[in-house]
Amino acid sequence: MRTLKITSLIFLITFSGCGSSPKTQPQEKTETISTQPFPNGTPIAISFEKGEEFYHPLIVFWLEDDKGQFIETLYASQSIATGTFKYGVAEGKRWRKGEKRKPAALPYWGHRRGIKAPDGLFLPTPKDPLPDAITGATPTNSFTINTKINADTEYVKIFMEINQTWDWNHYWHNNLYPDDDDYKTSCQPALVYMAKVKLSENGSIHEMVPIGHSHPSGKTGELFPDISNHTTALKIVKSITVKVATLD
Repeated sequence: MRTLKITSLIFLITFSGCGSSPKTQPQEKTETISTQPFPNGTPIAISFEKGEEFYHPLIVFWLEDDKGQFIETLYASQSIATGTFKYGVAEGKRWRKGEKRKPAALPYWGHRRGIKAPDGLFLPTPKDPLPDAITGATPTNSFTINTKINADTEYVKIFMEINQTWDWNHYWHNNLYPDDDDYKTSCQPALVYMAKVKLSENGSIHEMVPIGHSHPSGKTGELFPDISNHTTALKIVKSITVKVATLD
């Protein structure tokens, strides 16, 4: 009987010790990206905390003035920025890197940018990609973009568009537009987030919030404010904030 009590006490101590194991588990590191859309300007930091449905989405951030005029791209996922994707060309049962056109990926940004490729799509191409200074591989973890912005207005709008391939749900399903192959590459249309920022408020933090979704197949640059049928797409992002860096 005495032996049983001692064994039980050891078990309880050991089991209690297991309860503290989460403290010793390594946490994911926040990645840092630096871009240079302008040679100088006001430093800002965009902090992106990934959500539970984050799985290699395509992402783009850009800047507009307070009147809604496109100024410049701040960061774009390398695939969309170059028109070249890791799984771009199918050869039998295998894929290889190559050019791929995905008009449904980030169409709101593409139309706002307003540069039409020879094939009629508002997307960069391998022959006319975005500059390396504003592109990079899509992060796998939460990340911070350190950049500088330059505008002639005190207030600016910072946008983000995000899209995850083959992201189906009960409403945006495979047969919603059965003859539209471009739609089928994204399903839940790209979401657009925005924050209005006052550049003179050094140290201020602004939350980016969803303001609508893009055209389901990217045929137009329309923004649709109703996102009530989006589900998992709204969980790709946990939070996004823009901080105007304090100037010394």
